[in-house]
Amino acid sequence: LEILEQQTDNPAFQAVLSDIRRRVESGSSLKAAFEEHRSVFSDFFLGMIDAGEASGKLSHALGASAQYLEKRLELQQKTRAAFVYPIAVGIVCSLVVIGLLIFVVPMFAQLYRKLHVDLPGPTQVLVVLSVLITKWWWLLLPALAGVFVGARRFMQQPEVRVRWDRLKMRAPLLGPLHRLILVSQFVRTLGMLISVGVPITDAVEAAGNVAHNQELSRVSDELQRAIRTGQPLTKSFGTHPIFPPLVVQLVASGEEAGILPEMLAKAADLLDKDADRLSSALLVKLEPALTILMGLVIGLVLMGVYLPMFDYMSHLR
Repeated sequence: LEILEQQTDNPAFQAVLSDIRRRVESGSSLKAAFEEHRSVFSDFFLGMIDAGEASGKLSHALGASAQYLEKRLELQQKTRAAFVYPIAVGIVCSLVVIGLLIFVVPMFAQLYRKLHVDLPGPTQVLVVLSVLITKWWWLLLPALAGVFVGARRFMQQPEVRVRWDRLKMRAPLLGPLHRLILVSQFVRTLGMLISVGVPITDAVEAAGNVAHNQELSRVSDELQRAIRTGQPLTKSFGTHPIFPPLVVQLVASGEEAGILPEMLAKAADLLDKDADRLSSALLVKLEPALTILMGLVIGLVLMGVYLPMFDYMSHLR
């Protein structure tokens, strides 16, 4: 701990390590010392330290935790990298539209007023949006902030969270990818906890909590009840469609051969590869679709700007 404290370049994290070291020197357990900084260390990491201390496998628990966090970070980075292009396209499209509303639409609106041209519905919508952005922007900012805060509080309600988490896993395009990532995280956490001696029911509960998904937490509760009644883990997994057949088969092999943690880790690796392939395939489909969508949005805005001009020219003829 002292070496880690000296090596880190982050002053805030250095202070955390210093506090942990002082607590350990004063006789505190490692888990109790780390638990004072829950804002920095996750429940999974604290659970692994607790299990490692209780079973005498602390070095194995710390190594497994590092491996788990590295795998999770790698998957997150790959997933984020896959969606850099869609996000960039969305930002560019938004900036172009906002630029048209601020600089182009007011010029044409002034021209149409001088020519006494009747504005069609799409052009009137553009003019209203342009006025809101150029003259009432100072009201839009607090309004958007209020909408954000209200939406966040609304999403924190338990019933809404359950429906939202369920919807994220069943969405047409991103749902399968999100489900693969969640199941991989659940399975890997379960395997890690079992490998350091955590009882299987406690491991299932902790894995459900780490996922931060209400639907998966519900599945975790049902798995715990089934295990307590004496059902094997394979049968419990097989009753939930959220787990792919490959995971169920590997769990069955692990239970039969007595190498369940290894098989769970293997299942998580395979799920990570599937998620990587799915994100790459999804990106291939999204790139042309988003490019076309951006062109359509900008084209519709420009069409709304020039519609009165077309009408005016037709009257002149």
